[in-house]
Amino acid sequence: MNSNLDKVLDEAMNLPLEQREMLIQILQRRASEQRKDEIASDAQLSLSEFREGKLKVQTATEAIADLREFIED
Repeated sequence: MNSNLDKVLDEAMNLPLEQREMLIQILQRRASEQRKDEIASDAQLSLSEFREGKLKVQTATEAIADLREFIED
């Protein structure tokens, strides 16, 4: 895996500075879009599970207490 990354980095470093900066912008934009897609997918799944009754309604205080308990375990 690292050898592939090393090859890509070596090739990127052979590009002119302007093209390297453009590559960075493209990669950042694509990563951001991928994160947004993942968040949207997770939200859809959560809404679906909520509608199916698989999730319980909680106050913020209850949710924080559950998270603290989960972290401590």
